[in-house]
Amino acid sequence: MFYRSRETKCRVAESESMPTVKPDRPVKLLRITHTLRSESGGPSESVRRSTMELLRLGHHVEIVALDLPQDYAEESDLTIHALGLTRSSYGKTPQLETWLKENRSRFDAVLVHGLWQYQGWGTYRALRNTDTPYLVFPHGMLDPWFRRAYPVKHWKKQIYWWLREYRVLRSAAAICFTCAEERRLARGSFKPYRVNERVVSYGTADPAGDSTSQVAAWHQFCPELKRRPYLLYLGRIHSKKGVELLLQAYAQVLGRASDAPALVIAGPCESEAYLDELKALATRICPVGSVYWPGMVKGDVKWGAMRSCEAFCLTSHQENFGIAVAEALACGRPVLISRQVNIWREVVDDGAGFAEENTVQGAVKLLRAWAELDVTARAEMGRLARACFLRRYEIRRAAESLVETVRAYLR
Repeated sequence: MFYRSRETKCRVAESESMPTVKPDRPVKLLRITHTLRSESGGPSESVRRSTMELLRLGHHVEIVALDLPQDYAEESDLTIHALGLTRSSYGKTPQLETWLKENRSRFDAVLVHGLWQYQGWGTYRALRNTDTPYLVFPHGMLDPWFRRAYPVKHWKKQIYWWLREYRVLRSAAAICFTCAEERRLARGSFKPYRVNERVVSYGTADPAGDSTSQVAAWHQFCPELKRRPYLLYLGRIHSKKGVELLLQAYAQVLGRASDAPALVIAGPCESEAYLDELKALATRICPVGSVYWPGMVKGDVKWGAMRSCEAFCLTSHQENFGIAVAEALACGRPVLISRQVNIWREVVDDGAGFAEENTVQGAVKLLRAWAELDVTARAEMGRLARACFLRRYEIRRAAESLVETVRAYLR
């Protein structure tokens, strides 16, 4: 059935209109996601970290992933039910519906992470006409940038919206956005749009471990940068991340200066062809030895890279939140980001970094603004970055906000 209405309606959940909140008690949550593999990006990392915090707060949390069971054979910290039969982009897993019907009574609510894959449709089919509420986190997947960047894919998604996704979201107790900007942008992507909106605090854990050991691990991993300052991009290397903008701006503003910091582009890339294109661009426009490609970094090496950089850069074309941005703030690193990172206003308001448009000119402005700061101003921005994290994005606040939201919809 196709939904032909062009009407857009949404309900913004406000405290005075919310259902009666249940007594303050631990909640039992089930989180459903397509994957928890770290190379898939920020949402999977956020699910892991926030789940660990919820457990520390005394709540009961289990996770269903549409991955293969062997992906988590050595997992010990989290309860993960890997129900996947094959590793596919859609993840159709008939076992999901059966498992949910058999186990839903063990949970107060279900949290679905991500759109356009089977976890949403399977949850809808299993829980419709039951007393188990489910909430959906789009994780930026309703951003209109995708419509402009991939028009053919957008029309395929519009058809899927008519057939399935609209019903998934329309029937959810709430659609949870990580910031007001993500909520605003979501309203213009697909029709019809009738959902119950809720903004939920989002964040990440304060980096654990010894900072000195982490820096040492990074220097051992990349000894060439032990005594050379550098700017850092760390995350998935994908066309939406605007890495090419950063490379071009770096070449124009910093690359030719004798005392210029290096540029580190760290992270996994699913497309070898795209990665080769970026490396060829860097070779063509940047001085020899100025750009480093260490690949994906984890654990102490990752945190050492964060702690040692001058500033963190993300000139993304679309970013509903940007977990890596919050991680950099947690390390006291100023952030240089595009205004397409949806938390840019909060970052700028707190004096924790700079934000410009997602163009080469915008990226040039970012790097010039950073280059013009003296040592004292950079140190102050780092202090404000840390304060911004603690006030807005520390994981305990995010976990408590999530629990408050879930309790509001318990029956």
